[in-house]
Amino acid sequence: MTNVLDLTKENIQQVVDASMDHIVVLTFASQQMPESAAFTGQLEQLAAKNSDRFILAKVDCDSQVEIAQYFQIQSVPTTLILSKGQPVDGFSDVKPEAEVLALLEKHLPAAWELQLKQAQVILANEQRTADDLVKASELLTLAHRESPVAEVTTALADVSLMLNDVTRAEALLKTIGLADQDSYYQSLMAKLALAKDASDTPEIRSLQSQFDAAPDDLQVLIDLAKAMHQVQRNEEALELLFTVLSKDLSALDGEVKKAFMEILTALGQSNSLTNQYRRRLYTLLY
Repeated sequence: MTNVLDLTKENIQQVVDASMDHIVVLTFASQQMPESAAFTGQLEQLAAKNSDRFILAKVDCDSQVEIAQYFQIQSVPTTLILSKGQPVDGFSDVKPEAEVLALLEKHLPAAWELQLKQAQVILANEQRTADDLVKASELLTLAHRESPVAEVTTALADVSLMLNDVTRAEALLKTIGLADQDSYYQSLMAKLALAKDASDTPEIRSLQSQFDAAPDDLQVLIDLAKAMHQVQRNEEALELLFTVLSKDLSALDGEVKKAFMEILTALGQSNSLTNQYRRRLYTLLY
């Protein structure tokens, strides 16, 4: 359903049904009163700016008399806010956009709630692609930044596991309090344990042993970081390399920095680790 529509007897039930999941703004106007028609145009502009936050249903009181009577409209323009099939707020006459938006904000979902819902729709789609998972991760990252509640955190941990970002998933799950450790959390912990086992390859164990025995062997360090990157243990790999770079930017004739930058490039600009470690590198350069 488009978020701006003309309300009629034919689609009123569809709009009422939509109000079960979305805020619906009903605006009643008359072409015989130009100021009410102009106010409808103002609401249309506001709806365009908030296309994912509410539905605007316009009622022409000249042609939809029964609808106006049903809602007991006494004057135009009149605006009602509909939620769960019932009017929950409203006002008469023309108001500035700022006042209208302030009223709507009392009822509209927060940005993080919308981002969570959008991500959940993606994750529920069995035909989702790798790009879809990246999009879900981006949405949940934004939601988590605004509101790191358990529902968002577990969803972000879940999609992180789907993207094989085991380190991030583990860090997120560690923040879940005891009261929120439900069956979903327990299933993610089980997935995490399996993912950690799968990411601890024989090659990594061998390189880790070599590095533990000779911590100054920077070529082994580079090989270990690259092996970690191959199994998505990116934060560990970057931290390993950065520890050396923080002491010597030209370590091993620049090979350590080269490996560090290769991993950042492979992760891509949208990855939170890329931004985090680029900033840390810049502090060393400047």
